[in-house]
Amino acid sequence: MGRSSSGGGISSFFVACLLLQLGLTAAQKWLTLSGNAPAIIAKGGFSGLFADSSYNAYRSVSLFSSSDTTLWCDVRLTKDGVGICLPDIDLNNCTNIQYYYPQGKKSYMVNGVPTSGWFSVDYDKNELAQVIVTQAIYSRTSAFDSSESPILSVDDVKTQIKPGALWLNIQHDIFYRQHNLSMRNYVLSVSKRVIVNYLSSPELAFLSGIAPRFRNTKTKLIFRFLGKDTTDPSTNQTYGLLLNNLTFIKTFASGILVPKNYIWPTKSDNYLLPYTSIVTDAQKAGLEVYAADFANDYPFSYNYSYDPLAECLSFIDNGFFSVDGVVTDFPVTPSVAIGCFSQLNKSSIDHGKPLIISHNGASGDYADCTDLAYQKAVDDGADVIDCPVQVTRDGFLICMSSIDLIEDTTVTNSPFRSQISVVPQIKKTAGIFTFNLTLDEIQKNLKPTISQPESLYGLVRNPLYKNSGSFMRLSDFLSFAKGKPLSGVLISVENAAFMAEQLGFSVVDSVISAVNDAGYNKTALEVMIQSTDSSVLVKFKQLTKYKLVYKIDQPIRDAVASSVEDIKTFANAVALGKQSIYPATRLFTTGETGLVSMFHDAGIDVYVYVFQNEFVSQPWDFFSDATVEINAHVLGARVDGIITDFPETARRYKRNSCRNLGNSMPNYMQAVPAGGLISLMTSDSLPPALAPIPPLDVSDVVEPPLPSATPKAVAPASGGTASPSAKPSSGQRSPASILVPLMMICGFLLLV
Repeated sequence: MGRSSSGGGISSFFVACLLLQLGLTAAQKWLTLSGNAPAIIAKGGFSGLFADSSYNAYRSVSLFSSSDTTLWCDVRLTKDGVGICLPDIDLNNCTNIQYYYPQGKKSYMVNGVPTSGWFSVDYDKNELAQVIVTQAIYSRTSAFDSSESPILSVDDVKTQIKPGALWLNIQHDIFYRQHNLSMRNYVLSVSKRVIVNYLSSPELAFLSGIAPRFRNTKTKLIFRFLGKDTTDPSTNQTYGLLLNNLTFIKTFASGILVPKNYIWPTKSDNYLLPYTSIVTDAQKAGLEVYAADFANDYPFSYNYSYDPLAECLSFIDNGFFSVDGVVTDFPVTPSVAIGCFSQLNKSSIDHGKPLIISHNGASGDYADCTDLAYQKAVDDGADVIDCPVQVTRDGFLICMSSIDLIEDTTVTNSPFRSQISVVPQIKKTAGIFTFNLTLDEIQKNLKPTISQPESLYGLVRNPLYKNSGSFMRLSDFLSFAKGKPLSGVLISVENAAFMAEQLGFSVVDSVISAVNDAGYNKTALEVMIQSTDSSVLVKFKQLTKYKLVYKIDQPIRDAVASSVEDIKTFANAVALGKQSIYPATRLFTTGETGLVSMFHDAGIDVYVYVFQNEFVSQPWDFFSDATVEINAHVLGARVDGIITDFPETARRYKRNSCRNLGNSMPNYMQAVPAGGLISLMTSDSLPPALAPIPPLDVSDVVEPPLPSATPKAVAPASGGTASPSAKPSSGQRSPASILVPLMMICGFLLLV
């Protein structure tokens, strides 16, 4: 969680010691072998989105990445000796060849392993003319597979794409020789008509044998390491053993290409181990080091909190070393890392727009609304931390993301699991609610549970600390926030009418009392109140000068003018879901709604929720990168604030060095145009049109006044006599209703 020691990351002490040992100075801009910025190598083009080695993949690199990005081609030889670019030796894994040659499946020995499939050695270039490249990774979109995307030769890439730099990766030289094809001859031939900037191979004999022909040229020869236990077929040595012979490798190669886990290995629990010395060892031997296997849509170490930009920066801007280049499926991420996010002032705090508002604290790293989540949010640079208030049975306001304890605690494994019931006014399904238990019962018997919004996809959050942290009362939260480098606090209030009518509890009065008791009238911290109920905000407006945020909890795409004017009478800002800014169908954005401009014209700020780092939470248009998504909302839609589970990602965004470049903004840092990807699809690949949604109307906004709370007796925790209530003076304690258990039982019976 980030890189904090308490979250399984790298301790600051460990970092400081290594800095001293390495003797690095702040004056060094890049710690690469040459001192230049690391190279960006787009594996098969922008293969994280488009089919690897397709025209769209290669062409899109220049649109969304740094202009000096190198294009990678995995070379395969056809029967007539033409070099084509495809990511897999089995063409059926990356093309639709089976459609044209259903009987073409064959079996060959490939590096000593019996392998079945469709092979390029069985077809000449003309026979492959109709075959198209397809998405090889099933978790990625196949929406572009039906586009015209023929197999490209190396010469096609040169003439059609005109890359600034080209990297040819050569594998299976022995296999091609068995079929009377010479990869050596092909490489020597193509290098006479195509500028080859990099030539790599995991076969030592091939690379060392061809090396003399590339001396005194601009082509860099790179020895590629595969898994440490994998054997190089040309030497019968494992790559783990070859790693001990860097001096020998330097005799024929300019650099090495290694899987990224050679550099930053992980433990079996997917947390980082200390980095190895391979980069410094290789660079001392005069070898450049390139790191492979970067992909934004593949689960990486929990230390990176699902942020691919954080991972990339750990290889190029960690203060200890920098790799000389990265091989990636998503070249936009290293482009922004190198161009806008390196060597930043990580201590700077800017409370200007966009406002960074935590969502249940740093809930992407720790359990919602716990002391750890709030401390992490502060450490990560949130401008505003939030507390969604719930009430306990004995009248304490507590910060919890849900009124249902099942959703964010271990209550189902506690002595109170039998208290499950249905309260129709709150939710249709059964729950165990905060007002069922006293504060003492919650704090002594329950543990928090980290939120897992994308667990369906196997993406879990910080499992080592999934039940860590302590619950906080509103009074604790307010005391904690004072003196922190924040611009304010946000208190979310829901179910106020239910609390008043059924529990006899005035949450509005209690919140105001708690804020006053905490001395916020004597601090510079701004108090913000958020609610989906306009009646709640109307009440706060009558009694306070807090900033009021109206949360619209359903997607909207338009609003009638009168509804906006009505919101203006009781709120200073609105909180809209991301779908209300950029509607999407099957994870492809269709355009921008224009709601931000509409609210801005009325003088109302717009905050957007909820930003997550997990790539499955983002439309394809944002390239599986949370920073790209934030940038689209800030630069593109001009929102005023972002509500996020991961404040660290948002804070880094606010610090980036490209924010104020204006017309000089590099292409990779410009807002991605909404609906741009859909324009690249053929008609038979288009996702279904979005169903129409009625615009927000006054009737959706206006509510009857909040009912008054009538104090009721407190239900005893375990037997005993209920005592009469007393109106709270501090807002931190007020009685809940003795009628609650009976009311819940009745509701349950009605549903049954």
